[in-house]
Amino acid sequence: MTQEFGRTALDDLDQALVHALQIAPRAGWARIGAAVGADPVTVARRWSRLARSGSAWIGCHPGPAAAESGQGCLAFVEVDCANGRLTEVARALVAEAHVITVEHVSGGRDLLLTVLAPRLSALTRWVTHRLGALEGIVSTRTHLASTVYTEGSRWRLRALSSEQIARLADDAAPRGDTSVFELTDLDHALFAELSVDGRASHKVLAERCGTSPDTVRRRVNRLLSSGMAQFRCEVARPLSEWPVSLILWGRAAPAELRTVAEQVTGAREVRLCAGVIGRHNLKLVAWVRSLDDAQRFEVRLAQRVPALTVVDRAVALWPMKLNGNLLDEHGYRTGAVPIDVRAVGG
Repeated sequence: MTQEFGRTALDDLDQALVHALQIAPRAGWARIGAAVGADPVTVARRWSRLARSGSAWIGCHPGPAAAESGQGCLAFVEVDCANGRLTEVARALVAEAHVITVEHVSGGRDLLLTVLAPRLSALTRWVTHRLGALEGIVSTRTHLASTVYTEGSRWRLRALSSEQIARLADDAAPRGDTSVFELTDLDHALFAELSVDGRASHKVLAERCGTSPDTVRRRVNRLLSSGMAQFRCEVARPLSEWPVSLILWGRAAPAELRTVAEQVTGAREVRLCAGVIGRHNLKLVAWVRSLDDAQRFEVRLAQRVPALTVVDRAVALWPMKLNGNLLDEHGYRTGAVPIDVRAVGG
């Protein structure tokens, strides 16, 4: 085994375990063990070690269906900071429950935020009154997401064979079986708890949310089957073989945007592809192997999707917060801020 910043790199079983949990994040250890060829005690112990070291974790966040039902909006906010104030500004923003991602990035902005809000008016109020008044910020630019074509819960480490993947298929979260519905306070409380620990048991969730395990089971299943919740098993980027996070903004003809987005999402490296309303109409995030590979990826992307014009690019220098999870400068998890879309106020 090799070492990465004092941590043990993922061996074959670790990689298989992470891949299995990306497919079925809440599956029992017996089912996970059967898929990866290890006993339940071993895989449970392995996962505990990975989680304690911040090498891998499981969270949950509102899915695109929530926004599509009119119960939320997603925005990407660029922030320019005064000299010497970046760390102070970032520290204030990572503490906010609805600012789910905070990245220090290269290029024409200092920080890039991913923000959730229950409605457009609440987002507008937060940008104007909270963000606009935060000391150390020079300027901001807000880009609203229109359609999310793919996001990180669909990204896979690809360590399992097709046969192993098939063994987990029945346990993967059902999609589209339930129509969207109005989120309750309990649903928001479950989001907050599951964003910190996506494998928390129904019993533990019931105790923390003040209800019964059966109620929790029904609500969680309903959130998943409607697509209003997305579970995500993440791995620290240095351990993924794709340690560089590349952010691209592009432009395509409006009539071709969906086709372009579908072509983009077919690339293995792509973790996020979203339509945006702003000076560009497409944003994508890709994990690549190196800075040199970032340039090669853009060449491959141009060959794959000639109708897309890349107009801006950046590299995440330090993803300080990723879907509510706090990361150190190397990309390992150090804690979490529970996600609460209602915290934006307004």
